[in-house]
Amino acid sequence: MSSSAGFGASGRSGAGAGAYDGFDRTNIDRSGQSEAFDAIGDRYDEAFPHKEGQIACAAWLADRLPPGSRVLDVGCGTGLPTARQLTEAGHKVVGIDLSPSMLKLCRDNVPESECRKLDVADLESSGLGPFDGAVAFFSLLMLPRPEIPFALRALHGQLRDDAPLVLGMVEADVNDFAIPFLGNSIRVSGYLRDELRGVVQDAGFDVVGEDARAYAPASTDVPPEIQLFLQCRRRP
Repeated sequence: MSSSAGFGASGRSGAGAGAYDGFDRTNIDRSGQSEAFDAIGDRYDEAFPHKEGQIACAAWLADRLPPGSRVLDVGCGTGLPTARQLTEAGHKVVGIDLSPSMLKLCRDNVPESECRKLDVADLESSGLGPFDGAVAFFSLLMLPRPEIPFALRALHGQLRDDAPLVLGMVEADVNDFAIPFLGNSIRVSGYLRDELRGVVQDAGFDVVGEDARAYAPASTDVPPEIQLFLQCRRRP
């Protein structure tokens, strides 16, 4: 299971409102996820060395933004390849993650980026937005399925006008399912592609492009997967 994020840290209730209205924030607890990615550290990039689908999807977004655009990287992880790719394309990257180890790696790998320890559930109250575009590569799959539509609506609220959003998910019909991951355990959720497309559209985005790729990690500890990439536009 590929992920460019450690979404950890326990949730906090009562912070912010809006996109997460109606979601029971007291049930948010991602501490185990954060600890797993802290332990994994730079072994993550070693286990997932080839990311052509992710690179192509980020290039699509970068090409549709004016130079100097502010781009939100949800679950920035080590910053490789996405934060570096977007920075080299002339954009200003704000990466959020809740794994301190991943954030340190991102700052080291992409010193031009702005890295914040922040949960997507607290994005609305953070004051970081609005953004000209956003990427979420294999970070939303760290959330329980019932929360993913709320997270997408939070992203919708942080983007300008018809801003582009690109997503990476793993095709799997699972909800908050524990899997072994590089010597640790993480919990993941996923959709089959038709359902994923519907969830994204219901959150206020038009899906304008899609790519599916078979992916075999370098680590034998992580099984092969089908990666889904969606190129989206925010509906104003």
